Order: sequence, then C-alpha cells, then structure tokens
Amino acid sequence: MDKSYYSISEVSELVGESHPTLRYWEMEFAKYLQVKRNNKGTRFYTQQNIDTIKNIQYLLRENRIKIEGAKVRLKNVAEVETKRKVVEKLKSIRKELVAIRLELNSNEALGETVVV
Repeated sequence: MDKSYYSISEVSELVGESHPTLRYWEMEFAKYLQVKRNNKGTRFYTQQNIDTIKNIQYLLRENRIKIEGAKVRLKNVAEVETKRKVVEKLKSIRKELVAIRLELNSNEALGETVVV
C-alpha cells in the first residue's frame, strides 16, 4: 500500500500485531513513535511510523530484547533498520527456496524428470 496515512486496523494487518499492542508500543516508545491523531483521537500512521513499528517488532519479537533494551537499540535506528531488512530478505529467500523444494519433490513423486 502506498498511502499517506494508515488506520490502526491497516497497520495491525500489515505488521501482524493487535490494536492493543500497537497502542501500548505507542506509549512505551513515544520518543520514536509519534502517531498523528485527529480531534476524535483516531490514529493516523505514516509509512515512517510503520517502519518504526517493524523495527520495534524486530527487536522485541525476533531478538527477544526487553523494552528497555529496545529503547537503547532504537537510538541507532539505521543499524536496527538495516538488520531488520536483511532478516526480512533472508526470510523471503527461504520461503522461495522451500517452495522450489516442494515443487521439485512433487515433480519427482509424479515421476517427472527435473532438469536443473
């Protein structure tokens, strides 16, 4: 999606985190995650907010770092973002390789010759 602003529901779906988790992270990481709100209090997330949420998610979920440690690591956001993007790319490559392996195995089971 390429929009200026995203709702909490859209962000929740994009990153795979619940609404309460996103609101909690907004409070805990207020220095790094400033979400715009309208007069009614509806949250509007920018792409930069989503990238920050992905960095927080990477630190807390992938690296299993506690919140205080994540706050320290976020001071060097460029390093965190680079590492997160490398991990995302590696996961994507792994997913493709698994799909290729499954296809090769199914072709062998059907008795087809696989030329590589």
